[in-house]
Amino acid sequence: MSTTPRPTQRTLGASGPVTSALGLGCMGMSDLYGPADEAESIATIHAAIDAGVTLLDTGDFYGMGHNELLIHEALRGRARESVQISVKFGAQRGPDGQWLGYDASPAATKTALAYTLRRLRTDHIDVYRPARLDPNVPIEETVGAIADLVKAGYVRHIGLSEVGADTLRRAAAVHPISDLQIEYSLISRSIEGAILPTARELGIGITAYGVLSRGLLSGHWSPDRPLAGTDFRGHSPRFQGDNLTHNLALVEALREVAAAKGASVAQVAIAWVASRGDDVVPLVGARRRDRLTEALGALDVTLTDADLASIEAAVPVGAAVGDRYAAAQMAHLDSEH
Repeated sequence: MSTTPRPTQRTLGASGPVTSALGLGCMGMSDLYGPADEAESIATIHAAIDAGVTLLDTGDFYGMGHNELLIHEALRGRARESVQISVKFGAQRGPDGQWLGYDASPAATKTALAYTLRRLRTDHIDVYRPARLDPNVPIEETVGAIADLVKAGYVRHIGLSEVGADTLRRAAAVHPISDLQIEYSLISRSIEGAILPTARELGIGITAYGVLSRGLLSGHWSPDRPLAGTDFRGHSPRFQGDNLTHNLALVEALREVAAAKGASVAQVAIAWVASRGDDVVPLVGARRRDRLTEALGALDVTLTDADLASIEAAVPVGAAVGDRYAAAQMAHLDSEH
């Protein structure tokens, strides 16, 4: 038996849209990973669409609207229905970029969508989702507000992000949920306990972000890489000191497996996530065309049972050290996850 990322299309859960087998996460083109070249970012989006990628993921707080404006520019002159746009909302940030919390109240939800529609110059969003669980607002109220927007035609599908199994159940009782966007990679596998089985029970797909663990599993990271002050990874525990040394040793073990397959480390890491099931759509955060080309090559990587065993041996469950977020950011995650 073999597992493979093909076919080239997948469906987001029982109720969601048909998308490409890989999606393009656009965050790094505007925010959190240091400076990005706008012209190259647009060229990368164009290249992704031309290669058959239809799912574009963004957030209204990525560069405080810049990412949505960038996507609008990239889609100029192209058919709106040729892509699915997934948007996260709710994160509150100051003019200095500081994270201030989350607001997913019904009024804030509908207001945020109004601004998103204007920035993207579109009349609908394909998947709309709160970026995190708002501790002050029951998930039923947030989902109910988005359901109003679905009825009005402004939103096609409702998604969630970084929530636990109980929250999934409560949300799905209000309205069908197309997919859960959540971190899932060889070194971030906590969803396999309760969250993934619950999502599958409820017919909720997974859009997996962080499939390369923010570049750590790319095969291109070096211990002495300089990071801009605005780069999230400068504060991420997995990229610090001895943690980084340990984690890069895992990457080198994975490199041996990849070499035996005639593939890159990144391609094997992406193919592994895609192999988790036809209900899992990996999001790749390529900011440049060369990185996009490498990521798309994962679609040509077939992983046999023997390959999967070798990958598990190289990067065992729980082998990475360091939390995926700094302590202050972990506080904003659903307590179940």
